[in-house]
Amino acid sequence: MLGLRTLERTLVAEFVHAPAEAWAVWRPRGSGIRENDEVTTIVSIQSSVAYGHVGNSAAVFPMQRLGVEVWPVHTVHFSNHTGYGAWRGPLLAADDVRAVITGMEERGAFPEVDAVLSGYQGGIQIGDVILDAVARVKAANPAAIYACDPVMGNAKSGCFVHPDIPVLLRERVVPDADLITPNQFELGFLTGTEPETLEDTLDSVDRARAMGPSTVLVTSVLRPDRPEGTIEMLAVHGDEAWLVQTPHLPLKANGSGDVTAALFTAHLLDSGRADEALAKTVSSVYALLKRTHESGRRELQLVQSQEEIAHPEMEFTPKRVR
Repeated sequence: MLGLRTLERTLVAEFVHAPAEAWAVWRPRGSGIRENDEVTTIVSIQSSVAYGHVGNSAAVFPMQRLGVEVWPVHTVHFSNHTGYGAWRGPLLAADDVRAVITGMEERGAFPEVDAVLSGYQGGIQIGDVILDAVARVKAANPAAIYACDPVMGNAKSGCFVHPDIPVLLRERVVPDADLITPNQFELGFLTGTEPETLEDTLDSVDRARAMGPSTVLVTSVLRPDRPEGTIEMLAVHGDEAWLVQTPHLPLKANGSGDVTAALFTAHLLDSGRADEALAKTVSSVYALLKRTHESGRRELQLVQSQEEIAHPEMEFTPKRVR
């Protein structure tokens, strides 16, 4: 009988030297790994925390579990997110962030990049760095996209960013973006509208797309005529609009928007279909939020939910509304 270590080495050797057809059997559909073994690559420029999951600390791991190569660029490195009211750690200078991006460019990496993803932008200087990075990536790979989560606030708390940020996003960032992922409140802020009904929201999306981005994912859609105890997401891509509804869980989950933007970007890059990307994203995010709520903990239970992220159960089916 083979010893355990001998058996293990034999199995590994057989797997490594197996023909390409054998690899295709176990490779998950929508993994971010393409047929020619190229990997979807995303540069994620966001905040970072040591404790908990917001910004890159929320976005990077889910994309990696999908098989995406993620190159994180941090704009801050705090002990924890600012919702606690106290935190420690540095806000990185714009020149330092730019230097990290320049170093990546000097390695000849930019032609490999499929997308630049950005989240909360703490100031105009960081916004300048992100837009410069997007321009340099697209110069190296014209097929690359810019996905922007235009973080400004929410319906409950209002706008919680510096007054310069909405202007920056509306006038400079959104026009350069290919994909934006605002919540319903942020969508209204960007477009100067007050979307409530589905028709209102679709009209606001059309106004946003006229500013530049071809694809819009709207989170936290709260239509007055929706069934009680539900919340929705809306994805508009090409000439299609898709709406999906889930139960509304009673929790405030810092970082859930970062996870949502990351997953939708990765799934859309993989399939090119908004309905599929929306279904997978919503299924994973709902499972994550449900597990977090049941845990009674404040921070997202991201690692504990990794199987639901990598292999969403597709519990919720989007409905085409246009």
